[in-house]
Amino acid sequence: MTTPFPATAISPLRQRLIDDMRMRRFSEATQRNYIRDIGRFATFLGRPPDRATAEDLRRFQVEQRDAGMAAPTMNSIVSALRFFFTHTVDRPDLARKLVRVFHPRTLPVVLSRDEVARLLDATTCLKHQAALAVAYGAGLRVAEVSALKVRDIDSERMLIRVERGKGGEYRNALLPADLLFLLRQWWRVGQQQGVMHRDGWLFPGQHTMKPISTRQLHRIVVEAAQAAEIAKHVGPHTLRHSFATHLLEDGVDIRVIQTLLGHAKLENTAFYTKVATRTVRAVTSPLDKLGMLRTGVAPGG
Repeated sequence: MTTPFPATAISPLRQRLIDDMRMRRFSEATQRNYIRDIGRFATFLGRPPDRATAEDLRRFQVEQRDAGMAAPTMNSIVSALRFFFTHTVDRPDLARKLVRVFHPRTLPVVLSRDEVARLLDATTCLKHQAALAVAYGAGLRVAEVSALKVRDIDSERMLIRVERGKGGEYRNALLPADLLFLLRQWWRVGQQQGVMHRDGWLFPGQHTMKPISTRQLHRIVVEAAQAAEIAKHVGPHTLRHSFATHLLEDGVDIRVIQTLLGHAKLENTAFYTKVATRTVRAVTSPLDKLGMLRTGVAPGG
């Protein structure tokens, strides 16, 4: 994997950080974020971050809070600094001084099955439809869709090999029969257009030597949702949320869903129980079992 940072004027400390991240197969986006966040701390410090003290970290976090920085952003910086102090400079004592900020987790936006069908039908070309169908049909993250290569489609075992999952993890994802049919259609069209090759990207970008960008995939979803007159605020991850929720509503074991999503913690998968409306509708309320309202029996009558 090529480093996303320029090869010139890199300090030994930054190079060590980059090497540590690459060794753990961090995505390029994660590498960029960690470099940015650690650089933000270094700017605040006014000296190399490996010379920081516990008091420096405390002042930095207090300043962030007072400046009104959003909790998710503050926690992202904590993750970057914890990695830096734990792995790059071997100062776990400082990593323990960093405090994550609690913030309530909002419920994810989930599309109904009808809305997913309308969204896919509203795409403007076969490549876009196939890419969004992969996101929903296999429950992949947007970066995982972007990174897929033609050889990752295993039609013999009906699996999609995800080689660049979150944290560099490898896993197998679902390959539904209808999705395979759509991908084969895209393969034929892509070959006719001269953009598809057996060793190439499954969804090439504007330049066939590079994959479609996550930014473009986000734009495709937004435009398709608008064309389908879906009022919800959607993005590529909405399709992954919908995949998990619909499986849960269909009675698929939550640990199976955890494996398919590539979640390290079951609690992340269990969060979808809060938006699985079909599961809620299947429950009979004790009030309905009384039968008093439908029969016209008044309380105490």
